[in-house]
Amino acid sequence: MPRKRKRKSRAGVVPLLLAAVLLAGVVWAILPHHRARRTAYVPRSTPQRRAPAPVKAAPSPSIVPAPSAAATGLESPSAVPAASPSTQPGATGAKVAIVIDDCGQWPDVERGYLRLPIALTLAVMPHVRYTSQIAQEAVDANKGVMLHLPMEPVSGRAAGPGEIEVGMTDEQVTEHTEDDLAQVPAAEGFNNHEGSAASADPRIMKDVIAVAKRHGVFFIDSRTSAKTVGAAQAQAAGVPTASRDVFLDNVADEAYTESMLERTLAIAQRKGSAIAIGHPKATTLAALQAMYPKMEAAGVQFVLARDLVR
Repeated sequence: MPRKRKRKSRAGVVPLLLAAVLLAGVVWAILPHHRARRTAYVPRSTPQRRAPAPVKAAPSPSIVPAPSAAATGLESPSAVPAASPSTQPGATGAKVAIVIDDCGQWPDVERGYLRLPIALTLAVMPHVRYTSQIAQEAVDANKGVMLHLPMEPVSGRAAGPGEIEVGMTDEQVTEHTEDDLAQVPAAEGFNNHEGSAASADPRIMKDVIAVAKRHGVFFIDSRTSAKTVGAAQAQAAGVPTASRDVFLDNVADEAYTESMLERTLAIAQRKGSAIAIGHPKATTLAALQAMYPKMEAAGVQFVLARDLVR
């Protein structure tokens, strides 16, 4: 009986061995395919690298006109124009000083004046966006530089930051004038911006002129009021001074400004010299571009404002 059980047990082992061999074969067949799939797999989190695109050469820089400051908030200056002489060698006859007020606010137009091949003077406002920038560009272009001093008008409207007001004490007038002048270190003189009220006040003008005397700079009376005492106060204090003869652009029209330049020419021929004040307006610039060759042909010598103070 025991021997018969042993045979039956051996007979049961054979199928198990065959099953194990078959299972091993199946596993062996599957493993290479599985390895290949794992080797070829690339996770989505790791992007395939691409060959870098060829670098294009940068285009050559080109000079473009300065955009409008009002539209773009322009900060960086355009190319500095070639310097122009303060007086034209060999020129004789009547002398004309062109002063451009309100500068430091519209550099695109103001640079147009700096490019003109004639002597002229920029009167720069204190405490505005381009005060230092446009004053330096004017120096680099060999143009004249003045402070355009804000002073209270009879209308009562604000004349701008740094304004001299008639209600100020003597100390305040002095402090404000000193501070405004410090804004434009290159200024050789100043004239009044607005100021129809303040320029008619002897006390105010005495204080203002005292600052001019202390710094050795001149004063040009813009004559925004017939009652102004600015030039008289300057003369009394021994400060070099002169007064405006013509406003060029009370009307922003090219033909009008050309007629005012003709008036300037007539005054200069009659008196020997004339001071004309304009502003950073495109029409004024265009009129001056058209008229300066004609004025030179008529014997005019363009000079800086400093050349006409006495």
